[in-house]
Amino acid sequence: MAGAAARRQTTKVPECLKYPQAPVSKVLPVIRLFPRYPLIMGAKAVLSADEYLHTSFPGVDPEYREGELLERTMPDYLHGRTQLLLGIFFEALRRSLSVYACSETRMKLREGLYLIPDVAVFWPSAPGLIPDSPPLVAIEVLSPDDRLTAVREKLQEYRAWGVPHVWLVDPYSRRLYTCDSGLAEVTSFTIPELSVKLGPAEIFD
Repeated sequence: MAGAAARRQTTKVPECLKYPQAPVSKVLPVIRLFPRYPLIMGAKAVLSADEYLHTSFPGVDPEYREGELLERTMPDYLHGRTQLLLGIFFEALRRSLSVYACSETRMKLREGLYLIPDVAVFWPSAPGLIPDSPPLVAIEVLSPDDRLTAVREKLQEYRAWGVPHVWLVDPYSRRLYTCDSGLAEVTSFTIPELSVKLGPAEIFD
């Protein structure tokens, strides 16, 4: 009994459990000890940008806008398969054309804004660990739960950042779109800088 009482007296309760409304500064030690600590999406001022970059989240990695975590839709098999095939296509060109493809990578578009393209292609050199310069290509792959308004806004953010080629791939209807002043359906994608062209045969099974 005495030993049990001593254990109860020495047990430390994490600050976030003792005080549900504890400020982020008190909760952060718990986040770092348990890096997949769940946070509520859409809650304003949940994390600073630095804290966002040093935190792992359960499920699909969220994006970040002005202190707010932006939830991303959960991909299904067709989305994941299409994303993989796009990555494979560009990886095959890496040595010959010095292109560097990556997927699901946090990118800093400006102070307070971090987005995550499904696929991005850098050229002619690899970016830093958290890219802050526009890639040559940014690609989004549609998921069934995506809202077109949110997708359009994200594509326009890439254009405003200075990405030369912004693409949208719909694996369900097998359609391809480019984004300039708006969305335009195309039969294939081209990258004049690399003399590269890819169409449905390279993107879909």
